[in-house]
Amino acid sequence: MQKISQIMCVVDPTANTQPALQRAAWLATNTGAELELFVCYYNEYLSGDRLFDSPSLEKAREEIINGHEKNLEELAEPLRNTGLVVKTTAIWDHPLYQGVVRHAAATGADVVFKDTHHHSAVSRALLTNTDWNLIRACAVPLWLVKAQDIPTNPLFIAAIDPMNEHDKPAALDDEILALSKMLAEASDGAVRAFHSFDPRIAVATATANAYIPVSLPFDEIEKQMREQHEKRFVEVVDFHDIPKDMSHLVAGLTHEELPQLAEDKDAAVVVMGAVSRNRWKRLFIGATAERTLEHLPCDLLIVKPDWFQIPADISDERAD
Repeated sequence: MQKISQIMCVVDPTANTQPALQRAAWLATNTGAELELFVCYYNEYLSGDRLFDSPSLEKAREEIINGHEKNLEELAEPLRNTGLVVKTTAIWDHPLYQGVVRHAAATGADVVFKDTHHHSAVSRALLTNTDWNLIRACAVPLWLVKAQDIPTNPLFIAAIDPMNEHDKPAALDDEILALSKMLAEASDGAVRAFHSFDPRIAVATATANAYIPVSLPFDEIEKQMREQHEKRFVEVVDFHDIPKDMSHLVAGLTHEELPQLAEDKDAAVVVMGAVSRNRWKRLFIGATAERTLEHLPCDLLIVKPDWFQIPADISDERAD
């Protein structure tokens, strides 16, 4: 992505506050991008699916969408007064994530913003089914926003996988770092690079391949594994001019180490790639990644490979 010129923000018509809108407006201000406020609404009792459709049902749907358009205009007007270019769109479609994905693709959005809800009692984000489906299906970068202000000089943590242990294409790390740097430069922020490795994986592999029980030198295995990961990690971060003191190679579990680093460094956004077995199979989010995402104390920006396409089961047809 060379430049962010089109920002799409999913507005929750049932919420009193709109953290995603605030964040999207912040990015539009810093990049000069056009901002679109978007509502996707559906009610099965007015859809005509249960009964034969009728002019009265069609009129009811039209009135509801017009009402959402009016509300969006009320949100947009103060932003326009600050100099932002803002347009509004309300559509009838379902499920929500498919409506978002289809509209983002149709309008050429460069990034999509959406709220998440943080549960302070358990220190985790409560990602909904819509969030997870968007992570899997949205072709453009997806920015999931926490209900908190972004710092004046935000820190972006780029979580990369230089060994491609999760079958991520190597180019995705370049996209993650390039996007993180672009956002940091636009907002007078900074970028830290992160990668973790788990030495226990190597130990388990060695044990499984042994024909007889052996006593494994764990420290030596960890040292060798660190050297392998460090070599590739340094190559990637050096290519993107990330200073050594802003690079973090950690031995441990990603779902523990990444949220901890984000908290320790007061990160504003963690940027990470979606995981794919290969370009023909459906993207998936494993248990480890799920724990990582839900325990992050900050915003999350998900990036897809440039070859990613919207899943075939999401048709181009909107709901009636």
